[in-house]
Amino acid sequence: MNFWWHPDPPAWSVPLRALTPLYAAGAALHRAASRPLKVRVPVISIGNLTVGGAGKTPVTLHLAQRLAARGRKPAVLSRGFGRRSREPLEVGPEAIVEAAGDEPLLLARRGCKVFVGPRRSALAQLAIQRGADVLLLDDGLQHYGLARDLDIIVADASNPFGNGRLLPAGPLREPVAALRRVRHGLVWWTRCELPRDPRTAELRAFPAVESAYDANAELRGKRVFLFAGIARPDGFARTVRALGGEIAGARWFRDHHLFTARELAQLHRLAAGALLVTTEKDLVRIADPAGVAAVRIDVRILSGADVLDRALEAIL
Repeated sequence: MNFWWHPDPPAWSVPLRALTPLYAAGAALHRAASRPLKVRVPVISIGNLTVGGAGKTPVTLHLAQRLAARGRKPAVLSRGFGRRSREPLEVGPEAIVEAAGDEPLLLARRGCKVFVGPRRSALAQLAIQRGADVLLLDDGLQHYGLARDLDIIVADASNPFGNGRLLPAGPLREPVAALRRVRHGLVWWTRCELPRDPRTAELRAFPAVESAYDANAELRGKRVFLFAGIARPDGFARTVRALGGEIAGARWFRDHHLFTARELAQLHRLAAGALLVTTEKDLVRIADPAGVAAVRIDVRILSGADVLDRALEAIL
């Protein structure tokens, strides 16, 4: 919900605050009932305090590549949000999005070893059996079923906490103070190329990695029509402008939306000759992406590479 990311919420959203204690109570019960499983290889959790938009997927990809460069065999464990099966699956690049989920499929197509399923403790055993020697727990900050050796807290340095409210009135899954439970962790700031939000100081107790997005698409001077089903489409539009695209229009869908052939045909009509452009994550949710360009996003570390390397050396 876009209002989550602005300081002054609309009047219609005020009643949502009454539901926040119910959400918080449910989260506390889930945490109290969990019994983390300890496995025989290092586990790195990659997660965030907010719902969507922090850059967790490109950070996971960068970390998997960094570990592989060290000679390790990382595997990403994910519940595969939006998938239509509950069976454990090793995701290959040719998998269908309905079986894998969009983010796992994107990571698999980028060369990562990825496992999806409802119980990540079971996925951990499966990944280890198939040769993994370090596990990356996708969206793991609020997951308590698997013990971890390192928590990487991903946050957008330009807007780390949105309106500062807990779900459903805001994007926070838990208050910032909840991070006191993290014993061995670091904060990975994304979007450090943008003006910094002063609230980043609230996480100064953690060692920090600072990074920027590297966007890749040939859009300079082209008329483009944007579409996406992501948490924060305004950031995507800003990226396209920075790449030199001339935005003729846009249509936004709910996060993780599965696009139909009819919707794609309608988007081509709305574009009226402009190039259809979406995100790399959205592209994997399109069965026939002919005529659609995708912006590829990677993270580039600006500072703190030594912090990350020391944290990895301590657990590997």
